[in-house]
Amino acid sequence: MNIKKDLEMIKKGVEEIISEEELIKKLKHSEETGKPLRIKYGIDPTGADVHIGHLVPIRKMREFQDLGHTGVIIIGDFTAQIGDPTGKDESRPPLTKEDVKKNAEKYMDQLFAILDKEKTEVRWQTEWFGNMTMADVLKLMGKFTLAQFMAHDTFRSRYENGLPLGMHEMMYPILQAYDSVAIEADVELGATEQKFNILAGRDMQRYFNMKQQVAILSPILMGTDGKEKMSKSLNNYIAVFDTPQDKYGKTMSIPDELIINYFNYATKISPDEIRKISQQLEEGKINPKVIKQKLAREIVALYHGEEEAQKAETEFNQIFAKKLIPDDMPEYILGDKTKLLDILVDSKICASGGEARRMFKQNAVSIDGEKVKEMFIEIQEECIVKVGKRRFLKIVKN
Repeated sequence: MNIKKDLEMIKKGVEEIISEEELIKKLKHSEETGKPLRIKYGIDPTGADVHIGHLVPIRKMREFQDLGHTGVIIIGDFTAQIGDPTGKDESRPPLTKEDVKKNAEKYMDQLFAILDKEKTEVRWQTEWFGNMTMADVLKLMGKFTLAQFMAHDTFRSRYENGLPLGMHEMMYPILQAYDSVAIEADVELGATEQKFNILAGRDMQRYFNMKQQVAILSPILMGTDGKEKMSKSLNNYIAVFDTPQDKYGKTMSIPDELIINYFNYATKISPDEIRKISQQLEEGKINPKVIKQKLAREIVALYHGEEEAQKAETEFNQIFAKKLIPDDMPEYILGDKTKLLDILVDSKICASGGEARRMFKQNAVSIDGEKVKEMFIEIQEECIVKVGKRRFLKIVKN
């Protein structure tokens, strides 16, 4: 095991590790004892659809699994009925147990597109909260102070702005923190906005005389618009259930400045290769579109395989080529002349037979987006011929 190399992969696309020193110790101890680390990630299945922004920490869990560790997914059937207040200006409507169960099943189907099922534990909060008494709950609450919770940005902001702040919402970080005790987490994964809750898990473990989990925090993946975080409500997301063609097309629509962001947080590309790609873009030695196509292929292949990625790219390029065709172009009515070379000369799109032959030799003639090398090909159907970069001819039947 190469701790330095493994650590570099773990740190890819990570905003903060609390603390890196503790993580190194845990990795070394795991190697010495042969005992896998337990990598925690909790989900509140408030909906059934997952987008690739949700999967940033899930792919980090898969990287840990590839290193031999165990992923532990916690289904927040208690916390989903409370609602995580992080980043919210108001309380979230509670869900029923039936809603949570139905959503969780669909959610996990999508997570297993990334995770190694054999190295994944799926746990429900009901296992440990289902039999808790009021006395048990009060003991947990007693381990934290009101001052600690009012340091939480969202709690403080809502209080200062006179917005509703339910007492039940104060319980969310406490319940999430106790999850780490219940499953004996070594590492907890989450977005940067989850920092308060994950650090509460460290505190909770300390109160129970356990070794504290390491917090690994990842930035939020920006949406395809490049303005807001990825969100279904903003329609700037790439869904796991999207077709390969939709994933490819949506990736190609992102602003160029998001290319490296997506390589870091939405692909399996190594840090070394990402550095090379970044350098190419900075030096202007390559068209960003070429890099973006590589990014789109990587994202599609991650979920659907290499073959589907290539198909999606071919289809996209065909559609893209059609979009580049001008609305106003000369027309040529099929008559006695049906050989392509004769049509190019007769329509005057090429000044002479010699020029037409040169264009064929330069591989600069295409029909409906497909390059053609045979100058004497017979044209029988309506089509669009492109010569060079800017000359178009629409062939129609009489």
